[in-house]
Formats: sequence, C-alpha cells, structure tokens
Amino acid sequence: MPPFVYRITKYDPADRDERGSYTGAEDTASDHGPVEAAYLEAIAAFAADTGIGELAVREPQIACFVHFGLEPAIEGHGLDGLFPRDLSGFHDGAPVSLSVGLELVRAMLRDHGVWCRLEVDDVFAVHVGWDQYVFVGSDRACEGAVARTRALGLFPERLRASPYDAAEDYDEPGVQRPADEDFWALVRRSVALRQAVVLEEGYVGNAARWHRLTEGTLDAVRARLTPRAQLTVWPDLSTDVAAVLAALPQDDTVEFVWEDEDGAITSTIADDTEYGELAAHVTGARAAAALSLSVDERHPLFTAVLPDSDGVLRARWRTEPTPSDLSWAAERGPGPVSACGG
Repeated sequence: MPPFVYRITKYDPADRDERGSYTGAEDTASDHGPVEAAYLEAIAAFAADTGIGELAVREPQIACFVHFGLEPAIEGHGLDGLFPRDLSGFHDGAPVSLSVGLELVRAMLRDHGVWCRLEVDDVFAVHVGWDQYVFVGSDRACEGAVARTRALGLFPERLRASPYDAAEDYDEPGVQRPADEDFWALVRRSVALRQAVVLEEGYVGNAARWHRLTEGTLDAVRARLTPRAQLTVWPDLSTDVAAVLAALPQDDTVEFVWEDEDGAITSTIADDTEYGELAAHVTGARAAAALSLSVDERHPLFTAVLPDSDGVLRARWRTEPTPSDLSWAAERGPGPVSACGG
C-alpha cells in the first residue's frame, strides 16, 4: 500500500464516540446523488494529484448466493455497460481507465454485488469498505486533493494503512502452486489415466466456469482461460445422475455440478428444501456431482493459479491446497510465497 493513506467518508469525526464509532444521523447507504458524486470527485482529485489515468483491477469478486450488502444485488452486479455480460476483461490485473474505475467505485458504494481493489503498484490504491467508507492511498501527500475533498463536504482522515490492504488477506505462510508447465503435465497425465477430469476456473471471486478436459479438449480450454484464474482440478462427473441426486445429504447445502445434453457444465448451490426443484431442473443431464461446501469435505485432485505470460505469479489470491499441492510444496522446499505484484 502506498505510504499516504486517507479514509474518506461523509461522517463528521465530531460525531464519533471514544471508540471511533460514528453516532451521527448520516445514512450508511449511498444517496445515488450529490454525496455519491462527491466521493467520486474526491477520488478523481487524488488520482489527478498522483498523476494516475489508469488502474489495475485486483482480486475482483461478485456477489455469491449470500449477499450482505445494505442494497440488493442487481443482475449484472453493476458491471453492465462496463464489461461484456460474460465479464471478459474483468479479471485480476485487468487495466481499466480512471473513468471505468470510478464507475466500479460507484457500483461498490451502491452494493450492486461487485467488489475489487483498484491499484497502481506502490503508487495509488482505492478500496471501498462497508457503510460508505472509502480508502485512498498515494505515494504523495496529495494536499490539493485533501483540500478538495473537504470542500466537497467529505472528511479525509489520514491513516497508517487501509483495513482492506491486500496484505491483511494474503500475507500467509506457504507457497501457492502456479499453473506452470509442470502443472499442465500433471493435468495431462491425469486426463490420460482417468480419460477425463473436470476443471473449475475461478475467474473472479464467487464465480467459476467449468470445463471437461479430455486429450482432445485440454489445449483449447487452456488457451482461453481467464488471466490469473484460480484453477481446481476434479475427478470426472458421474454419469449416474439419478444416483448422485439420491445421495444428496439431508439438512445440508451442496454445490451441484452437472453437464447438460449440449455438453455445457454448470453449478448451483442448493439445500435440501430445493432438491426436488433441482432434480427437475437437471432432467436430461449427462453427468453430475455433488460437492460439499465444507473445505474439509471437498476433495479436488490438485489446484493452481495462472501466472502471467512471463511466468511470474502476480495474483495474490490463494487456492485451498490439496494433498498433491502440499507434496509439491514440500518437494519445492522453502522459498518465497510468490513474486506478487501490487
């Protein structure tokens, strides 16, 4: 995170108690109007003082089946008009103009269902938190932007760090396995042994695309994966869909994965109150699997994260390591977690 960090809010510091909690009358939702516009203008002022016209999207995510925002998530997650409906171009490390970055901030302020960090390595950063709290970091003091923010009726407060700094989430011991040539050789061997495996492509947080890998499809699938995606390799789906449905656990929630008659693979979250509807929905499916939502009960074969085209692993997010991944890490020996960039 850059050294000069400011918390920008509409909350007057005079209305905080001794613990720093706001006790005033300001609403914690966006007004979708002049106050929201003031936030965006303040961020633009900090970007101008820093000399920034482009940002990188980091750790993007969309709303999952449980949404905690004050406003309801909307279809498209607030990304309609910014990215294609399949969200191509919205991924970790994706460059966006400042204007697009400000629209992403607007969507986050409105709890539309999208969240990401917006950064320039060690130079500039914007993080949006709960209740209209915005954190801006710069490599310079941005005194003009601070004054402009106050003139807009907002309150810039200097902090030591943003609570949404990636170091808070990703500064963990251990080594993240990269999806390098050794990884793909392992995938190819698994395909040859099992005839097919299923690849889960986590292209943004809380969303995935699914691919059935065979010797004939592996290279084509690999070529179109989203940059910096989290990859999880699973055993092939069962062709006995009726048995998979019959074995769904009672009083529990699962991720149900199925391949339809056209070969497309989809997943959904369902609990025992929805199993009947689920069974009707997947009529005609070729194959299926039910995956536990508990990390301890999910058993993929191995995982990895895609490095950049130069072979450097700059993505900061982590996969949940499998026994195979832990064995790989042990053989690799001690070393840096990754060559992560900001």
